[in-house]
Amino acid sequence: MAGLIFGCVACGSKSGKASERIVEDTLVAYPGRTFSYKDKFRDTQAKQEQAAKAIGLQTPPQNRQEASKMRSQLSLVKSNDNYIVDSLTHSIPYLVPAAAAELERIGEQFADILQRNGLPHYQFYVTSVLRTKEDIKQLQKSGNINATTNSCHNYGTTFDLAYFRFNKVTRTREYMHQDNLKLVLGQVLLNEQRAGRIYVKYEWKQACFHITVRG
Repeated sequence: MAGLIFGCVACGSKSGKASERIVEDTLVAYPGRTFSYKDKFRDTQAKQEQAAKAIGLQTPPQNRQEASKMRSQLSLVKSNDNYIVDSLTHSIPYLVPAAAAELERIGEQFADILQRNGLPHYQFYVTSVLRTKEDIKQLQKSGNINATTNSCHNYGTTFDLAYFRFNKVTRTREYMHQDNLKLVLGQVLLNEQRAGRIYVKYEWKQACFHITVRG
């Protein structure tokens, strides 16, 4: 199998040596059993909205200015060792504390599964977080069919995780397929869903898991 080139890092900048290139030529995989994402992750909008209203912002912000005034009620979501907050165009990186804590737990469990199975460390991507009413209108104009007027994202309880984009952190010859990393992330979400911590909707057109914390 042809190897994939993964990044390059300067070897001893003071010595002036050429950059070292790592060739990814060893495919490795998480041995977990596959399952139907569509069947397992079908928590309805109504169910997620009920949870969002119960534990989220009491009044969804109309615009970014209103959202900035609510930051005392929110936690800033930043990239870390386990996930990357994507370039956000229609949301801002804030969640209510319970949702921010859940995102952290998902990241830690994702990393733990990889480590326990001797697999390379990857980060997943957070693609949407808190949206204002104005953000929702802009998304609807762009043709996003999942941008409902009463979006759970308005309450700071909901975030989307991409399932076909991952960033490899460890510099090794081993690599994983995106669909196998999707399985690892899916297993984490399934565990959290079964524990009653989150609702999950599999959004195949947007290529993401749509997640609302339950409290």
